[in-house]
Amino acid sequence: MATIIPTTKNILIVAGDPSGDAHAASLIKALKAKDPELSITSIGGGRMRAVSSHFIYNLVSVGAVGFAEPFKNFFLWLKLIRLVRRYLEEKRPACVIAVDFYGFNHQVLGLAAHRNIPAFYYISPQVWASRPGRALKIARLVKEALVIFPFEEEIYRKAGCRVSFVGHPLLDSVPAPAEKPEVPEQCAFRIGILPGSRKSEITRHLPIFVQAFYKIKSVYPNARAYVFAVPEFPDEKLVPALESVDRYWSKDIEIVREQDHRIRSTMDFAFTCSGTATLENALMGIPMTVAYKMASFSFAIASRIAKVSYISLVNILLKRPVVKELMQEKANPAALAQEALALLNNPPKMAAMRKEFLALRGMLGNPGAAERAAEKILGHLK
Repeated sequence: MATIIPTTKNILIVAGDPSGDAHAASLIKALKAKDPELSITSIGGGRMRAVSSHFIYNLVSVGAVGFAEPFKNFFLWLKLIRLVRRYLEEKRPACVIAVDFYGFNHQVLGLAAHRNIPAFYYISPQVWASRPGRALKIARLVKEALVIFPFEEEIYRKAGCRVSFVGHPLLDSVPAPAEKPEVPEQCAFRIGILPGSRKSEITRHLPIFVQAFYKIKSVYPNARAYVFAVPEFPDEKLVPALESVDRYWSKDIEIVREQDHRIRSTMDFAFTCSGTATLENALMGIPMTVAYKMASFSFAIASRIAKVSYISLVNILLKRPVVKELMQEKANPAALAQEALALLNNPPKMAAMRKEFLALRGMLGNPGAAERAAEKILGHLK
């Protein structure tokens, strides 16, 4: 680990997945804007590395998800925990900030609590979706939880945790819906493909999403697809999955990496892996079908502990099945294409879905989530 000059203005921030990496990077920029003397040390991904004073490890690139897969990274977890323990003991940071990624972060919080180092949770794990007991554990370990959904406040208050709803960070990065024709010229539909941000998700979803797209293309020959990929997975990791479907995929499908949603906002429809991407799509008014496949072992456990009726944030927030959700064996190319064509063939139905999405922005607070979180954290430290 690189040598770090001891300072009472050291802060350690830990995230473990691409969306957490992006939100943590925004928080780091907000913290530094409010106090340029801060020294931020981070464990996370490329976005955090770019804005941090010191960077320990690219945890985002590991892509551990589910119930069985983290065990495969046991020795890496052990190594990182030792690094964090040494950092906390030697540098005594002013505080620790956990960003989502409960499996690893609750251990980091425990290390901080044992050493009387104040800690905060920004973007708490989805305790409302499963394992609500985690809220009680978090309450014992942090000075305050800074949550991004309004209904999370009550959950943490009941757990005895100091909590503030700071708004959803997507409101700062996702553009409002753009005006589009009901049917594009020559039915040249632009189909988004969002297979997920972790290796296991991409492996399971990308081939079936591409096969579903080609079923659409057999009906609408001018349709074109766009695979929205995260920086952590370069083309060489995506191309094998694409070639397994069609060796000539490149003439019909474009791989896109962007941070401003400029291209994505032009999509007419999207096949989307369950996760933050579903909410991003909805905020841009993009009709979609949501799918998720996981290892059978993980699915068996998830089915037993799930506390919500839906897998997409859109349906969870709106409390009704606005978008179609397909899980496990039901998430197959034929079913996905059928749901997509049911929308593409029915412009009024597409318009109705977009209208349903409009309610979401008002439910998520106001822009400026990272700035409000930074103010809360620095307020405690003063």
